[in-house]
Amino acid sequence: MSWTEQTIFFLDFEGSRGSGVVEYGMVGLRGGRVVETKTRLCRPTGLIRPEDTAVHGLRPEMTAESPLLAEDWDSFAGWRERGPFAAHYAGVENSLLKAVWPYPRSSPHFGKPGERVVDWGPWLDSARLYAQFFPHHTSGNLKSLIVASGLQAELDALALAHCPAGRRGFHAALYDALAGALLLLALGRDPRFAPLSLARLLALSTLDPGKREDMLQSRLW
Repeated sequence: MSWTEQTIFFLDFEGSRGSGVVEYGMVGLRGGRVVETKTRLCRPTGLIRPEDTAVHGLRPEMTAESPLLAEDWDSFAGWRERGPFAAHYAGVENSLLKAVWPYPRSSPHFGKPGERVVDWGPWLDSARLYAQFFPHHTSGNLKSLIVASGLQAELDALALAHCPAGRRGFHAALYDALAGALLLLALGRDPRFAPLSLARLLALSTLDPGKREDMLQSRLW
């Protein structure tokens, strides 16, 4: 089965370690297209500083009445059981997620077929993949990659269909999740990368050489 036929959940969080997650976006991918999305504001667990607002545009009063991210356990645990998570520079999302729930339920590894793991990873990391596949790009910034890949118009069309009004730009969670998801979809349209296995993409997404070698070796047996 091609990796494009596996359901993948691309995540983006707005927030910080200080405030906690104040907005999340999820884009479900399967068969080379967006099949589901979800986003909402989350009540912070700490202070939203003015410098945070300057980045993501969310003020304390905008999130004060929202449920905590912790109330969406069933959604996140259920997504992880159905497919691997993806993010742009996934270490950030992984850290923020683990600060709320250190572990998910037992879930398929996806990088090692037939095995299960109690971990939010392994993650697909669009930033790591593009750095390796397209080293000529001068920046791994999400906006820069979207522009360089000619995906801005497609992203804006998806944002109009899926993102809330007022949250249709970079540093809004669902918009950023759609942007990262489009980077993965573009790989799936490219004959150089579409045939790669999901295990290989997951292996190339990790910076841990031991984990990378373990996943690559598992494909040989």
